[in-house]
Amino acid sequence: MIRLQTPLPERYTTATADDLARWIGDAKAALGDRLMILGHHYQRTDVMRWADARGDSFALSRTAAERRDAELVVFCGVHFMAEAADVLTADHQQVLLPDLNAGCSMADMADLEEVEDAWDELARVTDVERIVPVTYMNSSAALKAFVGRHGGAVCTSSNARAVLTWALDPEGRGTAQGDKVLFFPDQHLGRNTGYQLGYRPEELVLWDPRRPLGGLADADVKGARLLLWRGHCSVHQRFRPEHVTAFREAHPGGTVVVHPECAHEVVEQADLVGSTDFIIRAVADAPAGAVLGVGTEIHLVHRLDQETPDKTVISLDPLVCPCATMARIDPAHLAWVLEGLVAGEVRNRITVEPGTAAWAKVALERMLSIT
Repeated sequence: MIRLQTPLPERYTTATADDLARWIGDAKAALGDRLMILGHHYQRTDVMRWADARGDSFALSRTAAERRDAELVVFCGVHFMAEAADVLTADHQQVLLPDLNAGCSMADMADLEEVEDAWDELARVTDVERIVPVTYMNSSAALKAFVGRHGGAVCTSSNARAVLTWALDPEGRGTAQGDKVLFFPDQHLGRNTGYQLGYRPEELVLWDPRRPLGGLADADVKGARLLLWRGHCSVHQRFRPEHVTAFREAHPGGTVVVHPECAHEVVEQADLVGSTDFIIRAVADAPAGAVLGVGTEIHLVHRLDQETPDKTVISLDPLVCPCATMARIDPAHLAWVLEGLVAGEVRNRITVEPGTAAWAKVALERMLSIT
């Protein structure tokens, strides 16, 4: 997806860190309760310090929706997160993204046209009415709306198991919504969850949107329970089994905690697997003196290590793995957006077309009803 960010004026690009901090602080004070700054867990520290709330994307969007007095919501995250916030917040609230180039490579691996093409292809070989589309939260509002229109649901890394159980009824209770799930855009979360639910490898097939019928034979599609979109997180795909092995050799008795966006062979070797919030809780619950090797974004890993001085929290990847797109949100862009608001100028507002927003909200609310 192409997004164009206006180049910042020289005042911001040449400013010192102290200047930017002063401008941000002054703007926050001037805007008062009208403003709410949201900081995603993967955000860089020099931006996160200004956040009024921090969390994962969906939780932050809900927090903004609950703060109806905050008419100006600045989301320090990436594009799909700001879209979700716009979908959930009230009409009088405006959502801003400091840098429009802050996208998500995973979310961009599946667009509406590709998914609609896949849906049409599937309809030629199987009963598409028996396919339940499920999109991960890391997707555009347009894909969330597609899911809403076709009877599916959104999922997060915390509730993917519950959503897929709702869709497929793996325990045979007679509550299945369909026979198969088209899961996008992250193949790894889908595969890891499918294995948790007891599905066999041949029931978890990879759909490649660049190949006819996803690169599958008709029989593969008909025998599949989960059709996994060929997408991934550029951060979590870096973690490899050899990283786990090296950590265990260096820290006997240490605990390995990874995100379910990691490849299945990494998840198999971990002691604990869960969402970003799960990882944060795992570190908090670990005893004093514990050493934890964590497979997730480096800014969060560093923050966990700094905020739990009685424990040692280490990234499993020795070469470090920042979320490059998230890191585009920096103090210069934040200062530029906030000073614009003080001057009465709304910069980088994120808006979702009403029809898309309505169907995306259906998919999100369906997820909430499931979980």
